Amino acid sequence: MSHDSIVHDDEGAVPPTLPSDPSRRFWIGTTCAVGGAAGAALAVPFVSTFAPSEKARAAGAPVEVDVSTLAPGEMRTVEWRGKPVWIINRTKEQLGSLKQNDAELADPKSLRPGFTPPYAKNEWRSRKPDLFVAVGICTHLGCSPTPKFTTGPQPSLPNNWDGGFLCPCHGSTFDMAGRAYKNKPAPDNLEVPPYQYLSDTRIIIGVDETNKA
Repeated sequence: MSHDSIVHDDEGAVPPTLPSDPSRRFWIGTTCAVGGAAGAALAVPFVSTFAPSEKARAAGAPVEVDVSTLAPGEMRTVEWRGKPVWIINRTKEQLGSLKQNDAELADPKSLRPGFTPPYAKNEWRSRKPDLFVAVGICTHLGCSPTPKFTTGPQPSLPNNWDGGFLCPCHGSTFDMAGRAYKNKPAPDNLEVPPYQYLSDTRIIIGVDETNKA
């Protein structure tokens, strides 16, 4: 509005400013409040992404497992450090087949460093013959092999298959001790994680003589 358009009273004074509309004040205040709440709501999930979850905090912790109900021939999978860990109660027949595979394996005595702790550098790759503990990740490109415990001819497996594991990604095969077969993509045996027996029926994964909790 220009200066000439201002209306003066008889004495030349500019009339006082009219009081503001109460309803207008209400809507302005409501709009600000809603906008602030929306901003806070958006901020909460953004900030929460930086807070570690309970699962993340526990990911590196040792895992205790009760194996008392694990029947011969059965396998159980638990998670440790974000990895699947297999616990297998091998049968007498599965253990008996291990000696027959040595000539076909890339590292039958688990001499290559980095995948087998000292207490598992034996024919069974375990502390006790029956219970086998291994990280269920192929040593080729990190796929998870599939248990193939049934013996005999099967798709993608040799006719003399004695049971073990088949990686579905590139065809690597492992015996019932997690040892890699020759002429396959996987260069090494499956990893045996650190573990100990707490009792005859309970083990702890992530702890051994050189790896303390």
